[in-house]
Amino acid sequence: MADPSFTELKLDYLEFKNHGLGNPISEYISAGHYTWRIDCHYTEDDEGDCINLYLFLRSKLKTFDGIFEAFLVCKNGAPSSRAKRSVLNVDTKYTNCDTVSWRGEILVKPSLLESRYVTNGAITLICGIVSLRGNWSITVPASEMGNQFGSLLDSPDGTDLSFSVGGETFRAHRTVLAARSPVFRAMLFGSMAEANMSRITLSPDDIDLETFRAVLRFVYTDRPPVEERFGWSLKTTEHFQRVLAAADRYDLGRLKLMCAQKLWETVSAETVATTLGCAEMHGCPELKSRCLDFFMEKEIFKKAVLTEGYLWLMQSLPSVIDEIKARVEALIVF
Repeated sequence: MADPSFTELKLDYLEFKNHGLGNPISEYISAGHYTWRIDCHYTEDDEGDCINLYLFLRSKLKTFDGIFEAFLVCKNGAPSSRAKRSVLNVDTKYTNCDTVSWRGEILVKPSLLESRYVTNGAITLICGIVSLRGNWSITVPASEMGNQFGSLLDSPDGTDLSFSVGGETFRAHRTVLAARSPVFRAMLFGSMAEANMSRITLSPDDIDLETFRAVLRFVYTDRPPVEERFGWSLKTTEHFQRVLAAADRYDLGRLKLMCAQKLWETVSAETVATTLGCAEMHGCPELKSRCLDFFMEKEIFKKAVLTEGYLWLMQSLPSVIDEIKARVEALIVF
């Protein structure tokens, strides 16, 4: 993550004090594949002795992210608390110069510089630059695995299985299906009859054509059906509910949650009852909880109880109706 580089500057104290601003003492240091020049000047005023540090980037670059730090060394060899630390963020897209400069200073109270830091006529200054490396990282492109696996569906190459659904034939790969779904794995590599079949027929009672198409596409691409364009609309609540049910059947948890999110995004007073029932029947507690909360909104409740979906809910899932009633009663008591 970091690429540190440090240098030790031993400065003759008397010579250093006599150097003017136009005649600095310089040292070069490399960090992150770039070369920097450190210039040191001495000044003094009423506040004390001041070591002025100038940092110049001598290499051309596009970006640089790092840290510069400098500190004095005491007579006993220990680092001084008198230090300068700065974060360096450089982006030459926003500058018109080829070199980048920075200035900082280490201030020491009057007379303390000589008494605490001068050893054998010299002061020692440690300077370091740490490159955070992010500025020269290698760009990694987005994964193409979904597209590459998806292309397998459009070619018969390597397929060893076919499904007949709604009058259409879908070619597939046993290993891909088994890797993605434990249900397919049990079906195709277990003791079930399908394990010995090269062609499996699914009836409309099992799954409809477009729902199976959506499931198979997800298995190969890991993308939600709404992002695919294969000749049908997934914008209706009924379509999302069927795909969610199929995802539950084939134990495709990610697809189930994707459909749950889409159903939640489009929920309304007209659809909340059937969506709630779908969540209950196919083990989606996240969607069920949100639908129950949505039901409790006063204006939504008035409309939802008059829909055909609510009538279906009463007939098919009376336990859910009991949950709704319990929530309503709790609100009334509260």
